[in-house]
Amino acid sequence: HVRNRDMARFYSVVVPVLRKYMRVEEDDEAVTYAPPSAVFGFQVGYDHGYIYCDARVTYADTTLDLFEEARTGQPSRDVAAEIRAQRAVRPFFPYGVPDTPDYAHPTQPSSRPTSGGLRQLSGDADPTPDHPWILREDDEAYYLLFSEGLAALSELGTVDIAKRLKSVTVRQAPVIRVEADVSSGLLDIDVTSTEMTPEELIAYLSSFKRHQRFVRLKSGDLVSVGEEAEAVLNLAEGLGMAPKDLVAGVHGISANRTLFVDAILKRAAGVRFERNRAFRRIVRDFDTIADADFTAPAPMADILRPYQDQGFKWLATLGGLGFGGILADDMGLGKTLQLLAYLTHRKEEEREQEQRLPALVVCPASLVYNWRAEAERFSPDLDVCCLTGTKAERRDALRHATEHDLVVTSYDLLRRDVEELSEQRFSCVALDEAQYIKNNQTKVARAARALNADVRFALTGTPIENRLQELWSIFDFLMPGMLGSVDSFTRRFANPIAAGNETCAESLRALVSPFILRRNKRDVLRDLPEKSETVVFASMEGEQDKLYRANAERLALSIQNQLPEEFAVSRIKILAELTKLRQICCDPHLVYENYHGGSAKLDTCMELVSQAVDGGHQLLLFSQFTSMFELIEQRLKKEKIRWLKLTGATSKEERVRLVESFQAGEAPVFLISLKAGGVGLNLTAADVVIHYDPWWNVAAENQATDRTHRIGQTREVSVFKIIAKDTIEEKIQ
Repeated sequence: HVRNRDMARFYSVVVPVLRKYMRVEEDDEAVTYAPPSAVFGFQVGYDHGYIYCDARVTYADTTLDLFEEARTGQPSRDVAAEIRAQRAVRPFFPYGVPDTPDYAHPTQPSSRPTSGGLRQLSGDADPTPDHPWILREDDEAYYLLFSEGLAALSELGTVDIAKRLKSVTVRQAPVIRVEADVSSGLLDIDVTSTEMTPEELIAYLSSFKRHQRFVRLKSGDLVSVGEEAEAVLNLAEGLGMAPKDLVAGVHGISANRTLFVDAILKRAAGVRFERNRAFRRIVRDFDTIADADFTAPAPMADILRPYQDQGFKWLATLGGLGFGGILADDMGLGKTLQLLAYLTHRKEEEREQEQRLPALVVCPASLVYNWRAEAERFSPDLDVCCLTGTKAERRDALRHATEHDLVVTSYDLLRRDVEELSEQRFSCVALDEAQYIKNNQTKVARAARALNADVRFALTGTPIENRLQELWSIFDFLMPGMLGSVDSFTRRFANPIAAGNETCAESLRALVSPFILRRNKRDVLRDLPEKSETVVFASMEGEQDKLYRANAERLALSIQNQLPEEFAVSRIKILAELTKLRQICCDPHLVYENYHGGSAKLDTCMELVSQAVDGGHQLLLFSQFTSMFELIEQRLKKEKIRWLKLTGATSKEERVRLVESFQAGEAPVFLISLKAGGVGLNLTAADVVIHYDPWWNVAAENQATDRTHRIGQTREVSVFKIIAKDTIEEKIQ
């Protein structure tokens, strides 16, 4: 039973709910108690920087404030409908709205005045409307109102908008046009939009940078920010410039940025990317390197393995476009061979064009003669000149540099001869073991940058050893300015990437990956022999060379003066003297306690060890002279490289423990005497073998190598034999 005086509230509150769940039967008298339908109207006004909403509800001839408390004498109100309308207004006009979650009842005091217009707050505060409001400067609320709010309110009732706000429109993300043209080795980029002025486009890009969903133009219009803004901003950041500079137009930058621009924009939604023919040709040449129209020179075409032929074509493609690059193949994959193929190919091209410029290779001192030996072996047509000897001899050799195809020097001599070398123009400069210039502040790095060359390459299996700035240093030699200044590179890439910013990492990859060719042994295993062997020559100098020559000459004179029967008796003594020569090749400290010079072979060995360890490899280092291990251990300790050692003095139990430790990866270097470790060991954790000194019996060396190159080995094994150049070791080899 419902009393007559409660019927109005019953009809406005209870009956609408009942109708959701059951059939309600009403007689004619009951229907007369039903309240009139609620008609909503919303006036969106503007005053003193405030946008407010005057929300009204009308019942027949009575109009009420939507947020006004119910009072006696008012018509029955559709509470459910009003609550829905209140909830629709609140998200878009959050200020000045009663805090009550639902409809205000008569027993609740009003939380806001009922008078219209504006009211002055205490003190010097700005006037605020009595209606729900937002500030015009509240960009997020402004965008939400015009993108969603007006449409949501219009579904409930009529919406009247102040004249000042009627012209505001919400526009979709604009189409941005990026035009990239390459001409004469230079790249021009223009960024425009037919829907925006340059100033508006800059504001649009800046809004995305501030993580806004939209930008409000000077006209008051709102433009939603899309993915195309991110692409253009990534382009600007990768090129090392502000968005406003990009919109103003970029002209005359190096064409080596072409591939980066293409990688950033070719899949960017909302960006109309237009490129001229020269731009597309560069991209096409890189996309089709495997099918590039380059043929390896005749002496080498038959010996290049498929991945090496691809490396040659990559170098030729870069060289043809005037770009530099890093050949970063794993150790033992033939970086030297690939570069020699390119240099031979370039020589043939220059011959057709009737030009002749020498190429320059800079390498560690221990590899200078190794480059000449490799060139004589694989490309005998290359006329090679090694810059060695006194300052006067090197200057004289440089004066005749154009008479040679390839000039080879060391990093140390590059630093000393930088004045003379920088005056000579080279067709190509290549840095072997380019990690030597990883610190851009060193004299050798500055000297490398001073060289004058048409094309520059870097060979290194470890382009990054410790910090990303090392990669910047190499690229600053290859293509100066490509990665900006070292400070901007650190700010844009190194620091964010170190903090785990994958977006910056992807951007850097897009920028540099076209200019880095990196293959691991596991990637090209099918193209590799089961075991690759490389002879590395070490050239003795200074005191070491003098000691060796003196001892060799004394022994030769001694033998020459002996009669045949005397020679037969003294063979053991002669063998001891030959062994002494071999020890001097290894390190004169093995023979002379008061020796204070260096050891070319020990330096070469440590370079190989460092490269292998930096590349994540484990290695076996064999020598016949256990006393040599003491000297190697001193260097390993200095370089902070962990090692294990096995000699004839090692017990059987310790031998087993050492093998288990090495197989478990507890140390990257295993020093093994040739006789003690030549047989009976399974060391498949290693994939690099270094023979510090040659043994008379090749089978003994092969047995030692087979400690790792055996069943269970899943990786390519690289074997390095270190030979002292122009010594008895080379005769043995």
